[in-house]
Amino acid sequence: MKQKKWYKYLNFMVSMLLTAVLILTMVLVVNSKMSEGNSTILGYQINSVLSGSMEPGIKTGSIIFVKTGGDTTRFQEGDIVTFLTEEEVLVTHRIEEVGSEGQTYITKGDANDGVDREPVLAENIIGEYTGVTVPYAGYVVSFANTKEGAALLLILPGLLLMLYAFITIWQTVRMLDKTRKETLTDPKVTD
Repeated sequence: MKQKKWYKYLNFMVSMLLTAVLILTMVLVVNSKMSEGNSTILGYQINSVLSGSMEPGIKTGSIIFVKTGGDTTRFQEGDIVTFLTEEEVLVTHRIEEVGSEGQTYITKGDANDGVDREPVLAENIIGEYTGVTVPYAGYVVSFANTKEGAALLLILPGLLLMLYAFITIWQTVRMLDKTRKETLTDPKVTD
């Protein structure tokens, strides 16, 4: 009897986990598509790292969390910020120098030899790097931003959930069938 309870509990937990993964994947893919690849959730922007300019601290292919909003003139030397370049490319680099009352910043990638060519205007700063990095997840996010990736990441969890439901139903039918056979073959003594 204890084994059945444990099995039901495990079954419930796996179902909830697969459902949560499906919902989270759908939210992230839709959010990423709507924001052209940069999901923002609860005030944090999730960015893929496409170059090695900040290695070894931030590896290529990682995703990073950037706290958006707030006063963009508050940053100091050593802070790592994400900003939009004149070419409208997101870059995450460390502040090397603060200019004219925080209105401009000189930035540099940790792995780069020199500072960036253009000073960064405070108004172009998206937010500050939180220190949270998920290695290799950026490759998945980049793949999710393709048509094929979005389709696969939306369909695959649904298929896994359907497969799990099919297996659960099949096991239940087998168990009921076994119970029915046992009751038919069990000799009963009647008076």
